[in-house]
Amino acid sequence: MKKNMIKKFTFGIASVCALGLLLCGCGKKSSDNSVQEVKDNKTLTIGTSADFAPFEFPIVKNGKKEITGYDIMIAQKVADKLGVKLKIVNTEFPSLISELKNDKVDLVLSGMTKTAKREKVVDFSKPYYTVENVMLVQKKDADKYNKISDTKGKQIGAQQSTTQEDIIKKQMKGANLVTESVTTSLATELKNGKIDGLVLENAIANNYVKQNPGKYAIAKVKLTTGKDIESYSVAAKKGDKKLIKVVNKVIDKIQKDGTSGQMLQDAQNLQAKYGK
Repeated sequence: MKKNMIKKFTFGIASVCALGLLLCGCGKKSSDNSVQEVKDNKTLTIGTSADFAPFEFPIVKNGKKEITGYDIMIAQKVADKLGVKLKIVNTEFPSLISELKNDKVDLVLSGMTKTAKREKVVDFSKPYYTVENVMLVQKKDADKYNKISDTKGKQIGAQQSTTQEDIIKKQMKGANLVTESVTTSLATELKNGKIDGLVLENAIANNYVKQNPGKYAIAKVKLTTGKDIESYSVAAKKGDKKLIKVVNKVIDKIQKDGTSGQMLQDAQNLQAKYGK
């Protein structure tokens, strides 16, 4: 009798354990192998949307097309630290998190801010660049937009699925929001007068002004950039803490030794010399 009870008890424990495994999810990683997997593949694959100079953009150098920029330079340093090659996957910004979740890329470096919504599905590194948001306009309209109410009824653009889209919805409610998946398309529409303004981070907007003399200007209208969206971070798959730890070490180093500022200047110089 006792023997049968022990068998039933043992069987019950085994059943509960099996049920627990099912509830935890079949096929999920039991441990964090993120760094080892990159090393085994001998390649760090990063996702980016190369329409965001000086952070990521295409150039033609020595007759060959390549993607470069500040974020790409950070990615290269992470790859170097891991002792692997760097592979860049260029896709539209709204698809980047899906590419990450579907194991198409190891990291996302694309001027991405860590929002509460994104943090539910991916992990982020520490911030590596602080921004504020401004509105880019045609040069002739530099003094036309001094306050939010001046944008009422105007066509104001923002890249799809970005914090800039949210800023327009929340802070410029009288404006007509225009979104596209590629920032450069919106900048072209602004230059051609098809939209009236384009909300961008200051580094991106300043770069457009610098690279296109006489074409663009920064409007005087003040936009609020909340602390939750004031910086860029590197995104990784949920649970890839070891890979994030390596990224954070790289960020710490470039910020402490001054490499960060030089990299940004190098990216701007590359765009000026080789950019389209």
